[in-house]
Formats: sequence, structure tokens, C-alpha cells
Amino acid sequence: MYDLGLTVMMLRRLRIGPKNFLGLQHCQRCFSARLSESVTTEDGTAQSNSAANAKSERLIKVAIVGMPNAGKSTLINRLIDQRVCPVSAKVHTTRKASKAIHSKQNSQAILFDTPGLVGSREIKKHQLDAQFVSACRHAIQHSSMIGVVHDVSNSWTRHALNPVLLRVLEEYIHIPSFLILNKIDTLKSKRILLDIVKNVTCNQLESISNYGPVGRRRAYKTKQSVQENPLPSEREGKELTESDKKPVEGWPHFTEIFMVSAMTGDGLREVMSFVHANSQQHPWEHLATEHTDQSPEQLIVQSVRARLLDFMPQEIPYQLQTELEYYEVIGGRVLTSAVVTCPNDRIARLVCGESNGKLRQINEQVTSDLIECFGMPVLLTITTRVRSREAKS
Repeated sequence: MYDLGLTVMMLRRLRIGPKNFLGLQHCQRCFSARLSESVTTEDGTAQSNSAANAKSERLIKVAIVGMPNAGKSTLINRLIDQRVCPVSAKVHTTRKASKAIHSKQNSQAILFDTPGLVGSREIKKHQLDAQFVSACRHAIQHSSMIGVVHDVSNSWTRHALNPVLLRVLEEYIHIPSFLILNKIDTLKSKRILLDIVKNVTCNQLESISNYGPVGRRRAYKTKQSVQENPLPSEREGKELTESDKKPVEGWPHFTEIFMVSAMTGDGLREVMSFVHANSQQHPWEHLATEHTDQSPEQLIVQSVRARLLDFMPQEIPYQLQTELEYYEVIGGRVLTSAVVTCPNDRIARLVCGESNGKLRQINEQVTSDLIECFGMPVLLTITTRVRSREAKS
């Protein structure tokens, strides 16, 4: 039997603020597990409270994938109503896969926020490492569904799925996938959505459960769709027709299609209802109070980097390195400082701006983001330094 008084004293020494968050979640999980193990009945036999709850718990993991700047991170933040994914207007804000967690009654959904899919040219241009490239596939391998986010605001690319994305879907064809058409608020005419849907689904609307006849909606199965609509590469022993010789622009095996706007919130409730409806009986992997697997330190660094991407022009923000210098929670307030390392004096001056005006703006925006993220006051200091030199504010 654990000494509860000693445990409470240890928790107080951790300086837990008014809202338990992130870094303290592991401690909470261990503490809760130990309490459940130590419950005893009057006759001295041990019983586990968690065993009964585990039977009713449901879990689903969804890999959210798409091309760079499709709005995946913004979408996930709005879906779980928490700011846990870094967001900016530039590409490659998300550098590695992370979890966003949404718990509802007895169901828990884990959404993987993944870096945008890129080709070999993009990898060389931005000098992306192997972890960046493999993050999407790693997330898919640990998921039971794939959510494809497609940007309909780009008139050049909205009528077709990128070949890089199609190759990933073909590689994991055994995993059910659904389509999310994002940024519909940017379209002046909604009639164009029907043309987009026809193109990106290879005109297979009837096989998609929320677009086919009512009688067939629940009868649709991914395996049957794959058999009825094989990809050109799978048609062995058959001569290709003229239509097969054309570049494939869509994916005929989506089980659902959603038209949403991550900015306005339109259509998001239906997406989460669909995700939770597909959960399976499985013990939860996170507490109901957890919203991400990232530590507070990681969120601070990513928030600073995201705002640098917004404020700095062209390729400059990609040359900057952000490091956490200090982090502590005292009296329900987050005290933290970050250092931005610049490659030379000229870029350091651009980051700071005249009389440090731009750096103050960045500091204010990041502070606002972190307050929304942590749910408590944040005191943030950002300084700059030139590589191999002393830090200067």
C-alpha cells in the first residue's frame, strides 16, 4: 500500500499549476495506475478499477496526410479544439509526426499530424532529413485509418491528387481512407466542388458511402471496392485502354468525403463523429486530460519556429535554429526563454528589426499562442545570437 501523504507531498514539489498539462501527464498516469492497483475490498482481496473501464473503452488512430500547406495542422487543432500543432503560412512547418488526442465519453481518437508529402526535388531544395520523409509512412503504419487532406483553394492543383500522395495510398491500400476537402470557404462558387470530387475519386461517387444511394451507404466495404475498381498497375494480363494510359488523377477507394473549412469550423463536427464511430474496443493509451504526446518544451520551440516562418521573408526562416534556454512552471505561470541562432549578422538584424521591433512582435504572437496552448499565463523571452558568438538580445 502506497503512502498517499508522501505522494501528495511529492506532487506539490512538482509545482503543479491550475491546469495539469503535458509534462505532468506521465506522472499523473503512473499515480492513477498505482492507486487503481492498490484498491482492496473488505475481505482483503484486491480488485482493479481500471479492468472494468477498459472493457468499455474504445480507441482509433488516424494518420492525417496530405501535401505541404494543405492545412493539416490547423485542421487537427480545430478538430480537437486545442492548439497542439504548430501552424504557419509557409510550407514544412511540421517537421515530424506528433499525436493530437481527443477523448469523448468512452471513445478516444489519436490523430497523427504528419509533415507534408514531398518528392525528391523538394527534399533536395529544403535539405529535409530522413526522419521528415519517413514520418508520414511511420504514422500510417501505426494507424487504422488514413485521412487525406486536399486543398481546394489552389486552382492549379485542386482537380487532382498529387502523384506522391497516390503512391502512398496505393502502398497502403489495405488501410481504409477518407477524403477531407479543406478550405472550401475560399471558393466563390460551390458548384466547383462537384467537379473536384469527381476528379479526385475517379468518378466513383456511388461507391462512397455518404455520396451513394441511401440503401448502399452502409453496405460499402473497402475490400469490395478494391476488387471492383482495381488500379491500372494491378490489372495483370489485361491490355491497357486509352483511359488507363492517362495519368491517374484520383483515388477511387475513399470510404467517405467531407467538405470542411478549418478556418471557419464548417463541417468539422461531422469529421470527428465519423472518426469516433469507427473506433474499436481497446484500452485508451492516454488520459482524458491529455491532448498531445509532445512536451511543453517541444511546443515552445515549435511555436517560436512557426512565428519566425510567418514573420521572416522567403528562405530566411529555414536558416534559423531555435533552442529552448529555460522552462519552469511557478505559481501557475510558465516562465520560459528561447534562443534563435542566426547564420550571420545581417540575418540577425532582420530578425530583430529596427529597435528590436520585429522581435517584440514575434515575442507577443508566440506568447499569445502559448497562453492558448497551456491555458495559463506565460512569460516568454526570445533572444538572438549569431552562430559561434555570444547571445545578443
